[in-house]
Amino acid sequence: MKQQRKAIALISGGLDSMLAAKTVMEQGIHVEGINFFTGFCVEGHTHAIREKDKAKPKRNNSLWVAEQLGIKLHIVDVIEEYKKVLINPKHGYGANMNPCLDCKIFMVNKAKQWLVENNFDFIITGEVIGQRPMSQRKWTMPIISEQSGADDLLLRPLCALNLPATLPEREGWIDREKLHSITGRSRKPQIGMAKQFGFDEYSQPAGGCCFLTDKSYSAKLVDLWKARDSRDYELDDVMLLKVGRHIRPKAHFKMIVAREEGEGRFMQGYKRDYISMYCTSHTGPLVLLDGSPSAEDLYLAASITARYGQGRDAEQVDMAIMEKDGSERTIQVKPLAGEKLPEEWII
Repeated sequence: MKQQRKAIALISGGLDSMLAAKTVMEQGIHVEGINFFTGFCVEGHTHAIREKDKAKPKRNNSLWVAEQLGIKLHIVDVIEEYKKVLINPKHGYGANMNPCLDCKIFMVNKAKQWLVENNFDFIITGEVIGQRPMSQRKWTMPIISEQSGADDLLLRPLCALNLPATLPEREGWIDREKLHSITGRSRKPQIGMAKQFGFDEYSQPAGGCCFLTDKSYSAKLVDLWKARDSRDYELDDVMLLKVGRHIRPKAHFKMIVAREEGEGRFMQGYKRDYISMYCTSHTGPLVLLDGSPSAEDLYLAASITARYGQGRDAEQVDMAIMEKDGSERTIQVKPLAGEKLPEEWII
């Protein structure tokens, strides 16, 4: 009896990986999914805490895609290992702090390790030639295959007909004629395929979920590294960089100002890790202070905090300051209102 081959598919939660996995499943291959958690792809969490995103799904898109496909998904925590990729990427960064090429090499390498350990036969990705400016070019495809160690065990079903045949194709595990030749940034072929497969819902096809591709987020990460004089980070840093207004009035401390109720609720969980403040005489936001502010700095931070609350036009407001140990005191400050804050303070 013919042996059923097994493939592991990198599932990002986007449409391309969904279609790539389905294309191979249609050929009778046993497919399971794998998702590597770096900490920088937390869209569902953002949608849950931001009012402007309340209409968007509050879900882990990779889990949701696996459910639609009816396959098992392995979620692998690579936060610590991924630091080396982000901090010192061999192939450099993209437009922001996204080490896209190194990231893809890293993930395919991890998939290759998993494949060997679990006796699977080949790897599937949703890559499309010409779709992304850094990692999805025809000349980068062999770099990813070679430097990841996957070589010709790496199958890219959506653009396979534009590339040399891989081992699964040459060995007849996969019918090459049933693969695709998609190129470029147009999404029409993928949307058409989704309709054919009966997928009437999927995550937005163009963006990707990695916060490192975001200009504002990347600026906050660079600022964090500069302030700490170290390129290390923890998951809590990753999460806090995506919430609130980030203001650095002095080089040695930064303010994180909640922009809305959902962010404030999330930031409450960090009050034991940071000095925090909030207005008690008027409605206003919760603020976390990262760094080592002096008494003078605390007064300045309280004055800035007051400008974002309902007491911005008052002569004086009461501001509660809570230390990490839970002790609390109240000071009176004049809101720093009127003119805009200096541009160099805004991260």
